[in-house]
Amino acid sequence: MWSVDPPDTQPPSSKIPAPGSRGRARAATALELLLVYACILLYIWRWQSEHPSLWIPLLAFIIFTHVFHHDTPRAMGLTLHEIRGNATIILPLAAAIYGAAIVYALATHRLRLFWPGEATLGRFAGYAVWCCFQQYLSQSYFHRRLMRVVRTPHLAPVLVGIMFGGTHIPNHVLMIVTTVGGIILAEVFARHPNIWPLALAQAVGGLLIAALVPAQLIHNMRVGPGYYTYRPPAH
Repeated sequence: MWSVDPPDTQPPSSKIPAPGSRGRARAATALELLLVYACILLYIWRWQSEHPSLWIPLLAFIIFTHVFHHDTPRAMGLTLHEIRGNATIILPLAAAIYGAAIVYALATHRLRLFWPGEATLGRFAGYAVWCCFQQYLSQSYFHRRLMRVVRTPHLAPVLVGIMFGGTHIPNHVLMIVTTVGGIILAEVFARHPNIWPLALAQAVGGLLIAALVPAQLIHNMRVGPGYYTYRPPAH
């Protein structure tokens, strides 16, 4: 049984929000999510070419929402907390999937191993940073906000995956991979909120896709209008 102070002595900060206020808070959070997601899609499809610096105020607004919602780096999965539990799930799973893909690619001569040079390592490092940012948006922002809006178990990870896949339209290969992968990564984050092993798994997976899937099929990993303007290099 809950025990509460009498109304005249209960501190304002300990009062339980009324059902109506909780509903309004959920609706406001849902509206915030839709607004930010719509702006991201608009940036991919239009603003990126017309107003490329608009990502700055958009990111500033997202950071402001963290302050407004009293998010902490630990809760957002940005510290080392839960990194071990997260890694023990996602990294063996990724190793099994990626290992099978590599063995198949080597057996069918679709892949050749070579020692990476500085340029290759530099590109991978840059892509890994980009994956960290994507996981921050997917998990630390969208996933955590969705957990405030939806109450059905496992629905938030599914929505995260669908939204992540939606940002890769019209690249059919990346849409499928990012939707399925996004759901898996979000499920792991729901159990162990930490983005760093997820970003590593995404970075290695993206590298494998770029290496194994013909550029003519994935248009050199492009999304949005860039997918249609891609031209294969002349031989």
